[in-house]
Amino acid sequence: MQNKFKYFLTLFMSLGVALPGFAKSQYAPVKSSISDPTVLTMVILMFVLLLIIALLANVLIGASRIKTDEIKKTDAGKVALLIGALFVSPALFAQETTEVVAKTVLYPGGLSATAFYVMISVLVIELMVILYLLVQIKIVLSKNFGKETAPKKSIDWAKLWNKLNKFKSKEEEAGIVMEHEYDGIRELDNRLPPWWLYGFYFTIIFSVVYLWRYHVAESAPLSHQEYEISVAEAKIRQEAYLKNAANNVDENSVVYIDDASQLALGQKVFIDNCSACHGKVGEGNAIGPNLTDDYWIHGGSMADIFKSIKYGWPDKGMRSWQEDLSPVQMAQIASFIKSIKGSNPPNAKEPQGELYTEEVPDNPSQE
Repeated sequence: MQNKFKYFLTLFMSLGVALPGFAKSQYAPVKSSISDPTVLTMVILMFVLLLIIALLANVLIGASRIKTDEIKKTDAGKVALLIGALFVSPALFAQETTEVVAKTVLYPGGLSATAFYVMISVLVIELMVILYLLVQIKIVLSKNFGKETAPKKSIDWAKLWNKLNKFKSKEEEAGIVMEHEYDGIRELDNRLPPWWLYGFYFTIIFSVVYLWRYHVAESAPLSHQEYEISVAEAKIRQEAYLKNAANNVDENSVVYIDDASQLALGQKVFIDNCSACHGKVGEGNAIGPNLTDDYWIHGGSMADIFKSIKYGWPDKGMRSWQEDLSPVQMAQIASFIKSIKGSNPPNAKEPQGELYTEEVPDNPSQE
């Protein structure tokens, strides 16, 4: 009696761990999965199969007591612990779905693909365990009552093939010969093979489920909807990639940005951080040089300007900005400075440094 109590206690403790996992499998904006009829039916079916396994395990324990040498009593306990672990596994997988965004395609009840297929797997494994227990019970009972199992026979593949196709023997063909005959050829009224019929029935059932899922309940996206979802996800990934690529820019990869909105952002950052030394329009003052003429102290290319902003020239009073500005902002400032070349602002400071001539590539398309 105590052993039975331990087995059932183990099973129901497993259920207690599993139930919170199903509650966590829904997405944030979706109602509880357990309220969905499909999910609720699957959960109830799992519990019913679990009770059947418990009953069969109890029968196996009782049968094994008659002849303990055949099957040990602890085998049923191992089966119960196995099923308990199977019920815990959906909870662990379901916890992974709480971080999935709401735009992901949902399965019945708002379950993720992982949680849904884990539940299906548990049902299949439970059925396999029930089949295993039934076979073990049959073996134990047959041995306990002196009925030895028949020796294994080799499989007659030809007989099996004929059975799957329900072929008629030559003696039986006389009853299925059709009346008409052509050029000595007679036609037999054979039924279609069972495997073909069952396959056809399956396609009918599948078509009904498909029609309901995609065109009535609309619980899954159609092909054009899947395309739109894929395009939207690809756009998000592209934007994330471009953002990361922009943040990875340095003096070796920086290029001039001719976008007006980006230049406006560069102007704003320049005024906020650089105007104290170079003036609001780059005219220069007592501290910093004029940035609008053709003379540069440390080079006037995009790479040179970006490098000066990033590392600075501490010995000449130019600080480093790499700790305060992002690579994108430094590229925007460098592009703004290039854009004001030759603007001739009022009160411009006298040229300093050496004359810089922009190098024009042999192939303009490579700029």
